[in-house]
Amino acid sequence: MSTTTTVAEAPPGGRRRGDSIFAGLATGAGLVIMLALAGVAIFLIIEGVPAISASGEQAYGKDNIVVYVWPLLFGTLLAAVIALLIATPLAVGVALVISHYAPRKVARPLAYLIDLLAAVPSVVYGLWGRAVLAPAILPVYVWLADNLGWLPFFDGPAQTGRTILTAAIVLAVMALPIITAICREVFLQTPRIHEEAALALGATRWEMIRMTVFPYARSGVISAVMLGLGRALGETMAVAMVLSASGIITFDLISAENPSTIAANIALNFGNASGTKINVLIFSGLVLFVVSFAVNFLGRWIAARGQIKA
Repeated sequence: MSTTTTVAEAPPGGRRRGDSIFAGLATGAGLVIMLALAGVAIFLIIEGVPAISASGEQAYGKDNIVVYVWPLLFGTLLAAVIALLIATPLAVGVALVISHYAPRKVARPLAYLIDLLAAVPSVVYGLWGRAVLAPAILPVYVWLADNLGWLPFFDGPAQTGRTILTAAIVLAVMALPIITAICREVFLQTPRIHEEAALALGATRWEMIRMTVFPYARSGVISAVMLGLGRALGETMAVAMVLSASGIITFDLISAENPSTIAANIALNFGNASGTKINVLIFSGLVLFVVSFAVNFLGRWIAARGQIKA
């Protein structure tokens, strides 16, 4: 007995009703996101413009808004860059272990464990960084100041564990699950036939990964790193709880005097702000918004270039 399967034909107009509904919902969701983004930008611009002329007490004792925001922007970028330098190699390595090295019985629980890190609230990370990591890492800072103090990064003096480097380590742990998850999925999408061909030609496991997996996953890894950077740039409570900030510009990573970040500064000062000070804080938020947008745009551009070259 033969069975036949009937396939619903498309209506004369072209697409089926379900396809049209799905396309409309997808388009509507995209428009809502764009409208929300535009609304946030308009709000920040309108509320932040009055801060341009702020000075003195209105700008928290600074001569103008640039002098106030620049140290915060410096601290934000410094902490985020250090966090990426720590998190990216670890995330790529863990993703490779899960996707190409560890047995399935080990890889699956490990992947779940890394993914669970993303569910931990930032306040918990802040408490861990302040109560556990900072005291534990202080002897390391003392050793760095004594042995590598000739470097500007470890000039010291190391008197406390609540430094910009500790905040960056906490940010690295928070960005790790995002970068790892995306890299893992991208590595698994490498065509199996390419990997088998490299191994058949006599390549070792690492040579196979270097010749087939990394070129195929380049754009995905860049996108993962940029998403991790976005998490590090916008993190608030963890940095505010860990960092002992004094609002200065310095490359000394282990000193008790540290630059603050824009998000942490807003969280710490907004509750007591009034008048033009609120506009000053909102203007700093506008600067962070522009930086985050530029970083994501740059990441998309680099990923697109990588796909074209591939």
